[in-house]
Formats: sequence, structure tokens, C-alpha cells
Amino acid sequence: MKVKKSVLNGLTKRIIPCLDVDKGRVVKGTKFINLRDAGNPVEVAKRYDDEGADEIVFLDITASHEKRKTIYEVVEKTAENVFMPLTVGGGIRTLEDIRNMLKAGADKVSINTSAVENLSFVSKAAEKYGTQCIVVAIDAKRSVSKYKLQNTNYCPKWEVYTYGGRKSTGIDAVEWAKKVEKYGAGEILLTSMDKDGTKDGYDIELTSAISESVNIPVIASGGAGEMKHFYDAFEKGSADAALAASLFHFKELKIKDLKKYLLRKGVNIRC
Repeated sequence: MKVKKSVLNGLTKRIIPCLDVDKGRVVKGTKFINLRDAGNPVEVAKRYDDEGADEIVFLDITASHEKRKTIYEVVEKTAENVFMPLTVGGGIRTLEDIRNMLKAGADKVSINTSAVENLSFVSKAAEKYGTQCIVVAIDAKRSVSKYKLQNTNYCPKWEVYTYGGRKSTGIDAVEWAKKVEKYGAGEILLTSMDKDGTKDGYDIELTSAISESVNIPVIASGGAGEMKHFYDAFEKGSADAALAASLFHFKELKIKDLKKYLLRKGVNIRC
């Protein structure tokens, strides 16, 4: 089991803006629905590069559901305009898809649906391109138990969802995280579907449960609404990186201001 470390020590923590892209535009919703436009992905990515983001994640959120490839041209143009690590996900199902994304300028690829439907794809991808290139995205939703109110020893559970949060799988998120690590995932992008877009904080219980169960980096996602939420993700959730979207897209929080705050709180972060 991973031993929790203080944010004062260990590897540098990362701040990662996420570009959820639908039909070539950056969008953002709440709990994976009610999407609203947030701009041109190339222009938005370039702004984050200028503002000092550590990495950027590009997710084609309807590619898997629509059973199509990730929009290659948009990825290529985005990569040409930013000089920070770029992770691309959505609709990646084959080793050729990964090769094409890396060729387009991605540094890492994120896979979710294809990993659930074919776990060996994770190991094959890691073997061919290296674990450092393979991020497994986990979209998790808290399971509802009829015994929760009756049982004081109730242990929270989260279920993995695929196809952009549209399909339940019955898979326990913590056990799934352990499994994909064994199969070669180099990082986990963990999104709380319950918290997504709510701005009331990351799901610390979920983040902590995953982070302390694996030995690979975990990116916390879903629910950021203020600076303290990022600190909590690092200190209480043991996350290695914190991802946000609307908070940055609509300029409610500047990355530079956030990093200054985290530094004052003792977080090891690149300014």
C-alpha cells in the first residue's frame, strides 16, 4: 500500500488544466451534462502555457460514445502551440491510435473505455510505448447502498463508468486502479463524477482511497472551486496532481495566483 506523504516532501505537485473537447470546441458541464462553450482549444491551451500550467490534458469527450477517432488535427495544432507535456484521451482503442497521437505531438495518452473492455490493451500499450506514456482514466461514481444508513461501519465504494460517464460497469474503482497499475499504467487520471463541475471540492475520500492503494501518480479531478480545494487534494487526498477545467476556463482563478498560494502553504510546486 502506498504510504501517505506530507505535501512538504516528495515529488513536485502539478497543476493541470483540462480541455474537454466536443465537436472541436472546449466545453464544460456539471456532472458530465449541461455543457457550455469555453472557447477554441488551441487558443485556450496557449493561454495556459503562457500562465505557467505544468501540463495540459486534452479529452475528446464524445469520441468513445460516437465510436470515432480522436480529432487528430486539433491535437496537432494544440501541440504545435504549447511547450508543456500534453496528454490526449478519447476514442483511443488501438496501438496505432496511440502512435498517431504521439506523432501528432502528445506526450501521453489517456485511455478509459478501451482499458475496461480490453485490459490487455493497457499492457500491450505500456510494453510498446513505455509506462510513462500510458495514463488510465477512471471516471468514478459513488455507489448507493441501502445498508449505508443502517451500518455505522459502512465503507464507501465507487463504481467505474465508461463512454464519457454514460455506461456503468459494476467495477470497483479502487480495485480497478490496483489492477491497471499491475498491467502497466504509469499514471491514473481520477475523476469524481459526483463532484464534476460542482465547485464544492474534490472527492477527498475517493482520491485518498485510490492514491493510497497504488504506487503510481494520481491526478485528482472533479470539483475544484477555490484554492483550498487544491491544497486539500494534495494534503488530505495524497494526490500527485490536481486538474481543473471551468475554474480556469472562465478565468475565476489564475494559475500563477494558485501556485503562489500553494507555495505559501508549503506545497512543493514549480512556480
